[in-house]
Amino acid sequence: MSSAEDHSKTAVTPIVDFGPESGVWRNIDDVVMGGVSSSGMRIEGDVAVFSGTLYLENNGGFASVRSDALEVNLEGHLGIRLRVKGDGKTYQFRIRTNAAFDGPSYQMTFETEHDVWTEVDLPFSEFVAAFRGRELPNHPPIDAGEITTVGFLIADKQEGDFRLEIDWIKATQIEEKR
Repeated sequence: MSSAEDHSKTAVTPIVDFGPESGVWRNIDDVVMGGVSSSGMRIEGDVAVFSGTLYLENNGGFASVRSDALEVNLEGHLGIRLRVKGDGKTYQFRIRTNAAFDGPSYQMTFETEHDVWTEVDLPFSEFVAAFRGRELPNHPPIDAGEITTVGFLIADKQEGDFRLEIDWIKATQIEEKR
Protein backbone atom coordinates (compact mmCIF):
# COMPACT_ATOMS: atom_id res chain seq x y z
CA MET A 1 0.00 0.00 0.00
CA SER A 2 1.31 3.40 -0.76
CA SER A 3 -1.09 6.06 0.40
CA ALA A 4 -1.51 7.36 3.92
CA GLU A 5 -5.31 7.07 3.79
CA ASP A 6 -5.04 3.31 3.17
CA HIS A 7 -3.45 3.05 6.64
CA SER A 8 -5.66 5.47 8.57
CA LYS A 9 -7.28 2.76 10.73
CA THR A 10 -4.13 0.71 11.37
CA ALA A 11 -2.64 0.91 14.88
CA VAL A 12 1.07 1.73 14.72
CA THR A 13 3.87 2.17 17.24
CA PRO A 14 6.81 4.42 16.31
CA ILE A 15 10.15 2.63 16.45
CA VAL A 16 12.36 5.36 15.00
CA ASP A 17 11.44 8.94 14.10
CA PHE A 18 14.58 10.53 12.78
CA GLY A 19 15.87 13.76 14.21
CA PRO A 20 18.57 14.97 16.58
CA GLU A 21 17.75 12.29 19.18
CA SER A 22 17.43 9.34 16.79
CA GLY A 23 20.47 7.45 18.09
CA VAL A 24 23.54 5.93 16.55
CA TRP A 25 23.57 3.78 13.43
CA ARG A 26 26.69 1.76 12.68
CA ASN A 27 27.70 0.65 9.21
CA ILE A 28 28.79 -2.92 8.49
CA ASP A 29 30.05 -3.23 4.93
CA ASP A 30 31.82 -5.90 2.88
CA VAL A 31 35.21 -4.57 4.09
CA VAL A 32 34.80 -7.09 6.94
CA MET A 33 35.47 -9.76 4.26
CA GLY A 34 38.00 -7.89 2.12
CA GLY A 35 35.56 -5.91 -0.05
CA VAL A 36 35.75 -2.16 -0.64
CA SER A 37 32.14 -0.94 -0.46
CA SER A 38 31.31 1.96 1.83
CA SER A 39 28.15 3.28 3.43
CA GLY A 40 26.81 5.37 6.25
CA MET A 41 23.66 6.75 7.81
CA ARG A 42 23.34 10.45 8.46
CA ILE A 43 20.48 12.67 9.52
CA GLU A 44 19.38 15.45 7.15
CA GLY A 45 16.73 17.50 8.95
CA ASP A 46 14.25 14.91 10.25
CA VAL A 47 15.11 12.25 7.65
CA ALA A 48 17.81 9.56 7.76
CA VAL A 49 19.86 8.93 4.63
CA PHE A 50 21.50 5.53 4.08
CA SER A 51 23.94 6.07 1.23
CA GLY A 52 27.26 4.99 -0.17
CA THR A 53 28.85 3.03 -2.99
CA LEU A 54 28.62 -0.69 -3.62
CA TYR A 55 31.65 -2.32 -5.28
CA LEU A 56 31.94 -5.92 -6.43
CA GLU A 57 35.77 -6.10 -6.29
CA ASN A 58 37.43 -8.60 -3.94
CA ASN A 59 34.21 -10.67 -3.74
CA GLY A 60 32.45 -7.69 -2.17
CA GLY A 61 28.98 -6.47 -2.79
CA PHE A 62 27.08 -5.46 0.33
CA ALA A 63 26.66 -2.42 2.53
CA SER A 64 24.49 -2.13 5.62
CA VAL A 65 23.60 -0.07 8.66
CA ARG A 66 22.20 -1.19 12.01
CA SER A 67 20.54 0.76 14.81
CA ASP A 68 21.67 0.87 18.39
CA ALA A 69 19.58 -1.20 20.80
CA LEU A 70 15.92 -0.21 20.58
CA GLU A 71 14.08 1.05 23.65
CA VAL A 72 10.64 -0.29 22.67
CA ASN A 73 8.76 -3.55 23.26
CA LEU A 74 6.90 -4.60 20.11
CA GLU A 75 5.08 -7.61 21.56
CA GLY A 76 1.69 -8.01 19.89
CA HIS A 77 2.74 -6.26 16.67
CA LEU A 78 2.57 -8.09 13.35
CA GLY A 79 4.83 -6.12 11.03
CA ILE A 80 6.88 -3.09 10.14
CA ARG A 81 5.87 -0.04 8.11
CA LEU A 82 8.53 2.18 6.53
CA ARG A 83 8.20 5.56 4.84
CA VAL A 84 11.06 5.73 2.35
CA LYS A 85 12.25 7.54 -0.75
CA GLY A 86 14.63 5.49 -2.82
CA ASP A 87 16.66 5.40 -5.96
CA GLY A 88 14.84 2.57 -7.74
CA LYS A 89 17.05 -0.12 -6.19
CA THR A 90 16.10 -3.07 -3.99
CA TYR A 91 16.93 -3.00 -0.27
CA GLN A 92 16.54 -5.34 2.69
CA PHE A 93 15.05 -4.41 6.01
CA ARG A 94 16.73 -6.47 8.74
CA ILE A 95 15.65 -7.32 12.29
CA ARG A 96 17.77 -8.82 15.04
CA THR A 97 16.40 -10.43 18.20
CA ASN A 98 19.76 -10.92 19.87
CA ALA A 99 22.07 -8.22 21.21
CA ALA A 100 25.21 -10.06 20.02
CA PHE A 101 27.11 -8.30 17.23
CA ASP A 102 27.12 -11.39 15.00
CA GLY A 103 24.37 -13.94 14.59
CA PRO A 104 21.13 -14.64 12.73
CA SER A 105 18.86 -11.88 11.53
CA TYR A 106 15.45 -11.74 9.91
CA GLN A 107 15.29 -10.06 6.53
CA MET A 108 12.81 -8.98 3.91
CA THR A 109 13.45 -7.18 0.63
CA PHE A 110 11.53 -4.20 -0.66
CA GLU A 111 11.60 -2.21 -3.88
CA THR A 112 11.94 1.55 -4.12
CA GLU A 113 10.75 4.01 -6.71
CA HIS A 114 13.24 6.61 -7.88
CA ASP A 115 12.73 9.86 -5.96
CA VAL A 116 9.18 8.97 -4.75
CA TRP A 117 8.08 8.74 -1.11
CA THR A 118 6.28 5.44 -0.45
CA GLU A 119 5.04 3.50 2.56
CA VAL A 120 6.10 -0.14 2.63
CA ASP A 121 4.44 -2.81 4.80
CA LEU A 122 6.63 -5.74 5.87
CA PRO A 123 4.65 -8.46 7.73
CA PHE A 124 6.73 -10.39 10.27
CA SER A 125 5.30 -13.62 8.82
CA GLU A 126 7.15 -12.96 5.54
CA PHE A 127 10.61 -12.31 7.01
CA VAL A 128 13.26 -14.98 6.40
CA ALA A 129 15.84 -15.94 9.03
CA ALA A 130 19.41 -15.85 7.69
CA PHE A 131 23.02 -15.89 8.81
CA ARG A 132 25.73 -14.35 6.60
CA GLY A 133 23.51 -14.52 3.53
CA ARG A 134 22.34 -18.10 4.02
CA GLU A 135 18.72 -18.87 4.88
CA LEU A 136 18.00 -20.74 8.11
CA PRO A 137 14.86 -22.77 7.26
CA ASN A 138 14.41 -24.27 10.75
CA HIS A 139 14.94 -21.03 12.68
CA PRO A 140 11.94 -19.92 14.80
CA PRO A 141 9.79 -17.02 13.50
CA ILE A 142 10.30 -13.48 14.75
CA ASP A 143 9.26 -12.88 18.36
CA ALA A 144 8.24 -9.21 18.20
CA GLY A 145 8.79 -8.81 21.93
CA GLU A 146 12.48 -9.73 21.48
CA ILE A 147 13.43 -7.28 18.69
CA THR A 148 16.67 -5.55 19.67
CA THR A 149 17.89 -3.77 16.51
CA VAL A 150 16.79 -2.94 12.99
CA GLY A 151 18.75 -2.08 9.88
CA PHE A 152 19.02 -1.77 6.13
CA LEU A 153 21.19 -3.61 3.60
CA ILE A 154 21.86 -3.30 -0.10
CA ALA A 155 23.45 -6.18 -2.03
CA ASP A 156 22.56 -8.45 -4.96
CA LYS A 157 25.19 -7.05 -7.36
CA GLN A 158 23.61 -3.55 -7.44
CA GLU A 159 26.98 -1.96 -8.07
CA GLY A 160 27.39 1.80 -7.85
CA ASP A 161 26.12 4.68 -5.77
CA PHE A 162 22.94 4.24 -3.73
CA ARG A 163 20.71 6.45 -1.60
CA LEU A 164 17.73 5.53 0.57
CA GLU A 165 15.93 8.20 2.58
CA ILE A 166 13.94 7.02 5.62
CA ASP A 167 11.31 9.27 7.17
CA TRP A 168 10.24 6.80 9.89
CA ILE A 169 10.05 3.18 10.98
CA LYS A 170 6.90 1.94 12.76
CA ALA A 171 5.51 -1.37 13.99
CA THR A 172 1.97 -2.26 12.93
CA GLN A 173 -0.62 -4.26 14.82
CA ILE A 174 -2.48 -5.30 11.70
CA GLU A 175 -0.75 -7.57 9.21
CA GLU A 176 -0.98 -6.12 5.72
CA LYS A 177 0.60 -7.15 2.44
CA ARG A 178 3.03 -4.84 0.69
